[in-house]
Amino acid sequence: MSFTILVCDDSVVARKQVVRCLSSAFDATILQAKNGVEALEVLSNHQVDLLCLDLTMPELDGVGVLQAVKSQVIETFVVVISADIQPEMKARVEQLGAISFIEKPVKSDILLNVLYTYGLR
Repeated sequence: MSFTILVCDDSVVARKQVVRCLSSAFDATILQAKNGVEALEVLSNHQVDLLCLDLTMPELDGVGVLQAVKSQVIETFVVVISADIQPEMKARVEQLGAISFIEKPVKSDILLNVLYTYGLR
């Protein structure tokens, strides 16, 4: 069984950091998107098991992606990785279906612990 991960962040550095963390722990296909529009394109063309999603991006932000995932009933686990750590935003993304909210910069042990908690190994 193959496992596919999509990392969506407008920051190349942030994407590389998440990819490095995931590739060291998972045998998975890791795709990347630099904004929400690209993420939705990938999600419509690939079965994605896990979406690591930033919130603040050009063209379509992470909340817009979460709304589209929910309304289009796209089956994927979503972990939000963002510097926007306001309690209201955490509550909103959880309401939209994110399984977790991780503060940037991502720490490998925190991300992997969340994924292991949900059986994503």
